[in-house]
Amino acid sequence: RSKNDTSVADCSKITAMVQLRVVEVGAVAGEAAADEAVDATTMAHAQKTLTEVRAEGPAAVLRAAVAFKELDENEGAVVSREELKAAYEALPATERACLDRVAERIRRFAEAQRNALSETTLKIPGGEAGHSVKPVGVAGCYAPGGRYPLPSSVLMTAVTAKAAGVATVVVASPRPGPFTLAAAYVAGADHFLKLGGAHAIAALAVGPFADIPRADVICGPGNKWVTAAKAVCSIQACVGIDMLAGPSEVLVIADETADPAVVAADLLAQAEHDVVARPILAAFSSSTNGGGSETKAKKAAALAIVARVNEELDKQLAALPTKAVAEPAVRCGFAVACASAAEAVAVSDAVAPEHLEVVCADADAVAARCDHYGGLFVGARAAEVLGDYGIGPNHTLPTSGTARYTGGLSVFHFLRVRTWMRVDDSEGAAPAVRDAVTLARVEGLEGHARAAEKRLGGDGAAQSESSSSGPAAKKARSASEAVATA
Repeated sequence: RSKNDTSVADCSKITAMVQLRVVEVGAVAGEAAADEAVDATTMAHAQKTLTEVRAEGPAAVLRAAVAFKELDENEGAVVSREELKAAYEALPATERACLDRVAERIRRFAEAQRNALSETTLKIPGGEAGHSVKPVGVAGCYAPGGRYPLPSSVLMTAVTAKAAGVATVVVASPRPGPFTLAAAYVAGADHFLKLGGAHAIAALAVGPFADIPRADVICGPGNKWVTAAKAVCSIQACVGIDMLAGPSEVLVIADETADPAVVAADLLAQAEHDVVARPILAAFSSSTNGGGSETKAKKAAALAIVARVNEELDKQLAALPTKAVAEPAVRCGFAVACASAAEAVAVSDAVAPEHLEVVCADADAVAARCDHYGGLFVGARAAEVLGDYGIGPNHTLPTSGTARYTGGLSVFHFLRVRTWMRVDDSEGAAPAVRDAVTLARVEGLEGHARAAEKRLGGDGAAQSESSSSGPAAKKARSASEAVATA
């Protein structure tokens, strides 16, 4: 939704038929321009919450939890591992089996990612260097519990953290039901906090509760209050975060071979997340190859695809229990009638959607041309909802165009890749040491040069005196003096 677009409230008045607006290709950049994920008021609340939790500890967290009706007066926020197990064991066998299967699929994919990154060692002058791969010590995993509680997010975050090798996983989710608690047990969570919003994130970042350590990394989706708290804590509480997520998005690239009913169902699956979720359709015709004089016919064919999908949206919305949420999102989504597959790909890349479905005659080839997306779903059977509910890849994905530079949650968010070096042979290292001396003096850092020269042996002071009179050193001193004078 562009900044100059009609409001969500006004969108419901556009037309009696619920449909995606059709916009021109040239207007996509404006439509794709995301509003700021959080506003000044939300950020100020997050800052105040973190300050209070640091100063008052559990008292501040519990006060906020009671105020937001997450807890009753004098109710504790901590759920023990034994209570999580009891919740799991109390579920019907079919639900326990479902949790076990989904967790295992998520785990297998995460472990495959972990195995793709290995430690390495190589020779350097006089010794060896390499990198090590080690997990963080504590992960904080947040799962929403508002309009739609998401036990699937408990699995996606906590299972992935454990697959990365994180020793301690703390899950936070407000007003958890038995299924959410059971999901935390299956995921291997060590601690559970019945908390939500900014105070939950602050609690994960600070660690005010006894025997529950502060998190090194916080991950998971949430509303703008959660997003603001993650932003504040990442700066002021020295904690890593996965991403700053905005409203959910799906973009479907479709041609006339796509079933309009299936496309509409997939658009509604994302629309029902939030009134500001963004369902987007980029339609094109595969019936002919041409451009030029055929462009007008191709656009007309694409508009016909959009019309058929819009008819299905209107029909399916009428019977959707979540219509009150999904309808405003559909009205403020949009569709683009494209002249070619290449144009549809360009539209998708301009949006850089959280979820990208490619449903067309040559889906593999079209998908291969797409550059910017959070998660890719290729072919009519690769429903985005399968990604939501644990077929393998993670469902915590970048939104608001951030897929241009990052991917979704993975084991890599919980891993530290750190470099090391060891030098045993002074003679073998001497050429690199002399290069270090030269560069240090070019940059005017005499202390660096002398520290390097100590590794050359002999009379370090004499070497320093000799080297510091060279042309590079004189040039560096002149530059330093000029800066000092200025």
